[in-house]
Amino acid sequence: MNIRLFKPSVGQEELDNIKAAFERSWIGLGPNVNEFEEEWAKFVGSEIAIGVNSATAALHLAIACFNFPKGKKVLVPSQTFAATATAVLYNDLVPVFVDSDPVTLGIDLDDMKAKYDEDCVAVIPVHYAGHPVPMEVLVPWAKEKGLRVIEDCAHTAGAMYKGKILGTWGDIGCYSFEEKKLMTTGDGGMMVTNDPELFKDVKAMRWVGIDKDNWKTAQSYTDEKRDAMHWFYEINVLGYKYNMNDLAAAIGLAQLKKLPAMNARRSEIIQKYMDGLQGVEGVMPLLPFEPSNYCYQMFGIRADRRDELMIHLKSKGIATGCHYTPLSMQPLFTPYAKDCGFIEAESERLMTLPLHADLTDEEVEYVIENIRAFK
Repeated sequence: MNIRLFKPSVGQEELDNIKAAFERSWIGLGPNVNEFEEEWAKFVGSEIAIGVNSATAALHLAIACFNFPKGKKVLVPSQTFAATATAVLYNDLVPVFVDSDPVTLGIDLDDMKAKYDEDCVAVIPVHYAGHPVPMEVLVPWAKEKGLRVIEDCAHTAGAMYKGKILGTWGDIGCYSFEEKKLMTTGDGGMMVTNDPELFKDVKAMRWVGIDKDNWKTAQSYTDEKRDAMHWFYEINVLGYKYNMNDLAAAIGLAQLKKLPAMNARRSEIIQKYMDGLQGVEGVMPLLPFEPSNYCYQMFGIRADRRDELMIHLKSKGIATGCHYTPLSMQPLFTPYAKDCGFIEAESERLMTLPLHADLTDEEVEYVIENIRAFK
């Protein structure tokens, strides 16, 4: 066998939507993006959603919404993808790295509180692998300290936690639609809020400073009732080329309809892994997975002989990975490194196993059998 670690689950529905965009001859920022934004806002129950070309862009713009003074600090977990912290640097702010909870591998709330000081302006909890951070504890503490909360939901989409969809607990939620995620647009992201005033400039910020519906404007180019200034726009804010396009949104609209079924299949696979790996010496689940409750982008284990097991599985055609090398250990972030002793040591045991909606029961059993056979 040759079992992939991640794989997008795409098919005819996505092709049909792309074909419709081709036939309309509009594949840039247009009506598909508008529709996808509306559907995503309904899906998560937010007041407003804005589509961008990546979750990295979403995080960058989310922080920029607050116009924090340069040099202020943002609390971020060390155990996350680089974008969580590079978005802080993009805004001329300082990342403060927080250790991981030993059980969930999410941000350690005690370490977060210990590393807080009066220069901190925000915190970015990451729902690592899709497992919820205790937002009912984090959010009230952040409000008490005057901190803004930006949820990094790159690893989850649609999970309910204590009565609220993850991504709607904080001031702004950011989602990823990169090809390995729970659903995909190829590359893409979405940002949501229940405070529309926060997003008053975001549509301009995502499209080089221009806050204008390009699709609607194009329709009026030959409208005799319009004057000669139909093309006119003004640039009032610093913007970036971060917009989502209609091809990506076409895929996203099809994927969103499939997302509940894809999440359900992932949950089935995770339960099979958990049942099949029970009692294996030197192996334990990456975190306390609750597949019947939450949506997980990754499944993994902690293995005492991680590297040897990886090589063994590779020899059997099974792809594995490690998510992640803690950011506090990365050269770029050395000037900001804080003591994150637990995750820096524990990361040497972490291994990601294949998980995607198209993974078959036979493939899952094959992975389990080869882990159990490892000596």
